[in-house]
This record gives sequence, C-alpha cells and structure tokens, in this order.
Amino acid sequence: MSIRVLVADDQDLVRTGLRLILGTLEGIEVVGEARDGQEAVRLTRELRPDVCLMDIRMPVLDGVEATRLLAGPGVVDPVAVVVITTFDLDEYVHGALAAGATGFLLKDAGPELLGEAIRAATRGDSLISPSITRRLLSTFARTGRAAPPAQPIDPLTEREEQVLLTLARGSTNAEIAAELHISLSTVKTHIGSLMAKLGARNRVEVAMWGYETGRIRE
Repeated sequence: MSIRVLVADDQDLVRTGLRLILGTLEGIEVVGEARDGQEAVRLTRELRPDVCLMDIRMPVLDGVEATRLLAGPGVVDPVAVVVITTFDLDEYVHGALAAGATGFLLKDAGPELLGEAIRAATRGDSLISPSITRRLLSTFARTGRAAPPAQPIDPLTEREEQVLLTLARGSTNAEIAAELHISLSTVKTHIGSLMAKLGARNRVEVAMWGYETGRIRE
C-alpha cells in the first residue's frame, strides 16, 4: 500500500513542487494540501495521512503549533510529522522536535532524502542529518527544558547505552545494527525498550534525553 502524505506549505509553488517530487517516488501518494497550519491540522484529522510534511513559517497557525496539535504530548492518536523548511535555525528545529516532529529536512534535501524521511517516519524512525542532529540536540539539552531530565526506574543496560549513543548521532536502525554487529530486529527491540524506560514517544526524544543527561557530548 502507498504511504499517504499531506503537504502543508503557504507557498503555492512549493506545494506544487513537493507534489511533483513525491509523485516520482514509488509507494508515496499525496492525498491533500494545506495552505496554513490551521488547515493542516483540520485536513490531517479528516484525511488521516500516514505522514504530514509541515512547513515552519505559515500564517494563521505556524508549523510548530500545528505539529504539537497533531503529534505532541497528550495527543491520543498522533500522526507522524516531518518538518521541511528553508530555515536552518536552531529555535525552529528545537520547537519542532519538542512539539513531536519525527524528522527535520531543508527544502533543498532532494527527492531521495525526502523519500527516506517519509518512509522512516512511517516506521517510527526519524531522519535528521547527523550534523544537524548533533548540533541541535546538544543545544536543546542546554536550553530546551528548565527541569532536570527524569531518570528511569529501571537502569539502562550496557547494550541500551550503546544503542542510545549511536541513535543520538543520527544513525538509522540499519547503521546501528551494522556498527554494533546485531540484527535489525534486536535494534528495534532495544529502541522500544529505551522508549518505554524513558517515557519517550519517539527516537528523537530518546536522543534528547541522552544529551540532557550528558551521555552524549559535542
């Protein structure tokens, strides 16, 4: 079955361009377009796409707040949101990740990376370039939350600590499996365990916790 995608951007040309690009990618179907954040929230709730491609700067309701309403803490049935923007600014990325986005791409990322990000989002993975991951998550650790990060009741195992370190560098599940010489299913099991222990909703929040606790340093 095709991955159903909703595109949210206030510029007509950008939406048209994204629709054309996505139309060339096998197994991906654009099911709707939104011109602002409010329309993105309404159409996403109505159409229930697998992934919402969300611009940051939009009228009526910006992309961060729209992401929070669709994928943020407390959302009962969240939709995977991948933020795609021309602005490589820390505050936008921090806001998007904290709001529940599972990926962050610049609009010049290209079709291949865009397709990878969408497919990763449907698997519960995130796709953020390693350089952006390291820079932004470490900055988020210093400025994103006033309260100290909670410690899990059950301590992390040695293997979970290893998976956490590689995950926080922006590695995919396949890359983690290759680096640690374990199977892909084992990687998924460890990530699931990390999310459960840390109360994290996705792998981005797991990485944030790693930076916040000082396990990963710049």
